[in-house]
Amino acid sequence: MEENRNQETDFMKETIKQRPLNRKKLIRRTLITVAMAVIFGMVACLTFLLLEPIISNKLYPEEKPSTVVFVEETEEEEILPEDMIVDESQMNPEPTQAPALEDEQIEQVLSEMQLGVEDYSSIYQGLSMVARDVQKSMVTVVGVTSDMDWFNNAYENEGVISGVIVADNRIELLILANINAIENAESLKITFADNRQYDAKIKKKDNNTGLAILSVEKTALNPNTLSEVAIIEMGSSASSSLVGAPIIAIGQPVGMADSFCYGFITSTGTSLNLPDSAYKLITTDIYGSKSATGILVNLKGKLIGIIDTENHTNSMENMISAIGITELKKTVQNLSNNKDIPYLGIHGSDVTVEVNQTHGVPFGVYMMEIDMDSPAMEAGIQSGDVLIRLDGAAIGSYKEFAEYLVDKQPGDTVTIGLLRQDPEGYAGMQVEVVLGMK
Repeated sequence: MEENRNQETDFMKETIKQRPLNRKKLIRRTLITVAMAVIFGMVACLTFLLLEPIISNKLYPEEKPSTVVFVEETEEEEILPEDMIVDESQMNPEPTQAPALEDEQIEQVLSEMQLGVEDYSSIYQGLSMVARDVQKSMVTVVGVTSDMDWFNNAYENEGVISGVIVADNRIELLILANINAIENAESLKITFADNRQYDAKIKKKDNNTGLAILSVEKTALNPNTLSEVAIIEMGSSASSSLVGAPIIAIGQPVGMADSFCYGFITSTGTSLNLPDSAYKLITTDIYGSKSATGILVNLKGKLIGIIDTENHTNSMENMISAIGITELKKTVQNLSNNKDIPYLGIHGSDVTVEVNQTHGVPFGVYMMEIDMDSPAMEAGIQSGDVLIRLDGAAIGSYKEFAEYLVDKQPGDTVTIGLLRQDPEGYAGMQVEVVLGMK
């Protein structure tokens, strides 16, 4: 009986075998999973990179630098000898008035004045106080360049110049300096009046003059530095009474940092022979270094010129000279706002009444020289042409031309009205020039 039962259930016994592993399918699924993960990660990263700046700007809007604007200062009034005499009617309430002094009496009073040692000491102490106050605005710029000697040993060269703080755009302190002596530097470091040193970078350079605006991030500055430095106050180099005026040269007038000298302005009538500009050269009687850098200030501590030793004559190579700040203001303003300086490539001068009457040259800007391969030359402008209009606006002087051009941008198209001499006189013509960048 039992045997029969076993026979009946024998057909229900099964042997379960493991299915054989398909290695190819497993590898394929693994690769697909990894690929999908990689694609998902790339999409997520790309989405984050695209959206993060937008989200950050919404949540934490980045502060933008403010626009730098230098106010045009009016020409300071000249102090006449009679203005130095006190008006007794203003000092004395009594109705009686002293008789006015004649010129001979003024000269007699001045000739009888005698200054003692204490007087001279007081005068120079006052000058020193002005200079030391201005030094809060001065910086020392060090340009570092790496090189190899003949034995393949690495060393560093350092060039040192002086600069002046001209603006604060909320994000950076902006420093004006002539960087021709350190233009190949690999890195720049600036030392402020508190002797702390910081990394700096070139914001924008004008290749015409060698002047550049250097910037230092305010977030990198020590609070003590910010409290101890000052922005220089702009003066005027347009005054008719500058010649003979006392001035102070500050920076590196004798080739050493943090030095200053006193002297007088000897001339202001020379214009620099630079393209597209009408910069004034200020000369002084200060004997200094051939590599002098820094600024000139008046007795009020106001900036009137940037020391320049590259554009004066060989006969005065050791005398300190400077480019007038009034003529430079627009250029410095554009550099401070990170704008490129446009380039046309002409050297011009005013047509005076004498030249007009003697030689019959029309009033306007006389083209003395055209730079080779400049936009002006490519447009067909020639030496001897007379420029009379820019974009339809009448131009009567080289200064007007320079002031109009500095507000343009490289790449702008300018329409120039010219007069060109021919056998019958001067014929009008018009050319269009695309401004470049030098």
